Amino acid sequence: MDALLAALADPARWRLVRLLAERPRPVGVLAQLAGARQPQTTKHLQTLERAGVVTSQRTGQRRVYALRSAPLRDLAAALNGLADTAERAGGPLETFDRYGLSLRAERVAAKEPGWADGRTFGFHRSLPARPGLVWRHLTEAPLLARWWTPDDLRVSELVFEALPGGRIVHEYRDAEDADGSGPVAGRAEGVVDDVRPGERLAYRLSPRLPDGGVAFTSHLDLALRPTGDGTGTDLDVRFRVTDSTVESADFVAGIEIGFGQSLDKLAAILAEDPHDTDPTHDPTHDTDPTHDPTHDTDARSTT
Repeated sequence: MDALLAALADPARWRLVRLLAERPRPVGVLAQLAGARQPQTTKHLQTLERAGVVTSQRTGQRRVYALRSAPLRDLAAALNGLADTAERAGGPLETFDRYGLSLRAERVAAKEPGWADGRTFGFHRSLPARPGLVWRHLTEAPLLARWWTPDDLRVSELVFEALPGGRIVHEYRDAEDADGSGPVAGRAEGVVDDVRPGERLAYRLSPRLPDGGVAFTSHLDLALRPTGDGTGTDLDVRFRVTDSTVESADFVAGIEIGFGQSLDKLAAILAEDPHDTDPTHDPTHDTDPTHDPTHDTDARSTT
């Protein structure tokens, strides 16, 4: 396939392929129709023949070339397969295009500081796990790191101190940057405001600009309540923007898509294992409002 693509990439050879698609032709005629010298045309045809896209036979004093359709059909099938993969419903390309539309709109709107202040986003997920386990995924760094990034990203540093005034650090990189040699894709720092285990979590988080400045401040309020049958959790998230800078447009444009993807990952993780299987976990911590998370070894973690 690589040899075929290389052979077809040359405009002169592509012209010969188009001429041979009409009918087999001798070298001399091909050279005339292509407006090229015969020795040069012969070299191009030999390259195409080595790539398997044309064949030839000698007839008297002439060598006649013909197009082989099978390699072109194989190439067309491979290209169609790539296009189908890229354009699959709900796939990364669709997300990329959605983000592009949002990005352009937010960049137009970002004319002066405070342009996005007061903007709110609401998210709701019905999760297939009880509030105690959902709470652990919202506050314990090893579990939080599994879902707290959009698609194609991975957590590279995470601190979440689940107590009022607790520190938050959330840094992430490209998911395929396995050795961490690429640039940091994003970093945010914040503080926890309210902790009611199994019921409510509120915190502020500020994404950082490349120069270290604050892009904006997000105020997140997460409310948990058991579903009617008692086996799951309704999670409602209110996301409010303040302190927005002109440079924050690219960040604001990704809130709805990115945080929505993160919550979808959380739902998928809980669907795979909706039960607390940690033998060291004390389930009374899930509902005891007097429990102090500073005494938990995993309340402050870095991954």
